[in-house]
Amino acid sequence: MSQPLYFFQEFRDCRVKEQLEKLVLQMYKNGVRYSEAVREFQKAFLVTVLREHNANQVKAARRLSMHRNTLRRHITELEVDVKTLRTSRRRPPLSERIVREKKKATAT
Repeated sequence: MSQPLYFFQEFRDCRVKEQLEKLVLQMYKNGVRYSEAVREFQKAFLVTVLREHNANQVKAARRLSMHRNTLRRHITELEVDVKTLRTSRRRPPLSERIVREKKKATAT
């Protein structure tokens, strides 16, 4: 007999809630102020989503159900360095690619 899908969802949600409560208790006992705790949670949450999307802010904002400009504002306020979150190199801008292609063409 298989369990309904919602059972597993509730179980997972319950475990996440328990872990969060333990973390909150630990932060409280260590004297972390509320504003610092909220800031650190927001920063960790945004960094996790940005890493998942290779620092693509449009995709991350879509996943977070917020506008890209709002995400950008949060990134600035929380002082997140987006460049360090990229796992792969970005393509050079079109203007640089054209210059490189011209150099290759003149070299041959």
